[in-house]
Amino acid sequence: MDADELLAALNELLEAERAGVRVALAGRKTASTETMDAFMTRLRDDEARWCAMLAGQIERLGGSASSQCGAFYDKVMALDGTVQRLSLLNRGQGWVVRRLEALIPRVEDEVLRADLREMADSHVENIAATDQVILDMRSGAA
Repeated sequence: MDADELLAALNELLEAERAGVRVALAGRKTASTETMDAFMTRLRDDEARWCAMLAGQIERLGGSASSQCGAFYDKVMALDGTVQRLSLLNRGQGWVVRRLEALIPRVEDEVLRADLREMADSHVENIAATDQVILDMRSGAA
């Protein structure tokens, strides 16, 4: 993978993570319980962590980090209801995992590859946690 292709992929992921941060922030504003607020805060913090990692790696590799937010934010916010938004957010998290799984084997830089692996694993954990929140909401437990 050449440097330009790698930097473009990292910036695409950065924009997607930034959209995730904004979705989680919006979710906190509409959270009806302390549990939901805490969940959205954890999600926001995790997404922000990956934004910082990606921006740092892009700059370390000699690129310029995008300042754009992915269009995914508008897609999620166009939906009514927390369950619908969380469901789409989870599909977006799945997209990130698939992109990372395709990208990681092509990355030669060991430090970046380790960071991307950790990011993928974190997103898999977030998907499971979000699935549980959705299930709890649908069953009335949340």
